Amino acid sequence: MDLLALADFNLVARYGGFGRAARATGRPKATLSRRVAELESSLELRLFERGARILKLTEEGRALYERTGTLLTELEQTAAVIASGGDRPRGRLRVSAPVFFSQTAMGKLAAGFALRYPEVRLEVTTEDRAVDMVEEGYDLVIRVNPDPDESLVGRIFLRDRLVVVASPGLARPADDIAVPAVVRGAGGQTTWKVTMPTGTSHIAVDPVLRLSSLLMVRDAVRAGLGAARLPVSLVSHHLAAGTLVHWGDVDAPEIALWTLYPSRRLLSARVSAFLDYLKQAFPMGTPDELAAYVGG
Repeated sequence: MDLLALADFNLVARYGGFGRAARATGRPKATLSRRVAELESSLELRLFERGARILKLTEEGRALYERTGTLLTELEQTAAVIASGGDRPRGRLRVSAPVFFSQTAMGKLAAGFALRYPEVRLEVTTEDRAVDMVEEGYDLVIRVNPDPDESLVGRIFLRDRLVVVASPGLARPADDIAVPAVVRGAGGQTTWKVTMPTGTSHIAVDPVLRLSSLLMVRDAVRAGLGAARLPVSLVSHHLAAGTLVHWGDVDAPEIALWTLYPSRRLLSARVSAFLDYLKQAFPMGTPDELAAYVGG
């Protein structure tokens, strides 16, 4: 396979058209078109659907782009590193992280990483949706309990768990009496199953306030509005200070934060450095470490 033709195909796929790729890279449009046509001929596959105003990847074209785009990028970066005489982290690093982790810890993490690696241009996007790493150009994503994905590899770097908490002034009612509750988002359960050293019980709940942020939920609970299910890392300081009380651990799977990256790419120095930095920040990956990091 002609690597030059493959590289030109990836340019056109990345920029969404021959003209756009030519303007962005300074490559002649006619050359890009000829190279892509030669690649299609050698593979005996149509890689683009060509319309009057639109150029769209075929299914085969998309598969080829997803499998070769990151590899070509890594080859370019490896050549640049060798030419510069070192393998220290440098260049742009794009990370997608969930909202709660970003609000509580990512600012401090990003600043510390940028100070340690000034040649890396870190860009962090905050969102809870499952981004397409290849299509959207992310080097690494952080996700909570992600669904299995054969195209990605990763590791757990933090664990947390949910607890039911309330202000000291709110007495826990009997199991058949609903307690006012502050919940995140729409819907939700009408009862919470919790475990205590004495056993398992159920708490009937009446949602009196719905909020989109766990930080807002915590603050509403501290104000005495109701009980809530919250990550223990977010409330451990308040439990220790007595400004919140613990009604039990939520009977649910643990919260696991994963770092994920494409499995077919060589791991760049930037990604490796960021993974190592997370490991240093949370060596044991416990909720107490996250609470201490956020509160420190």
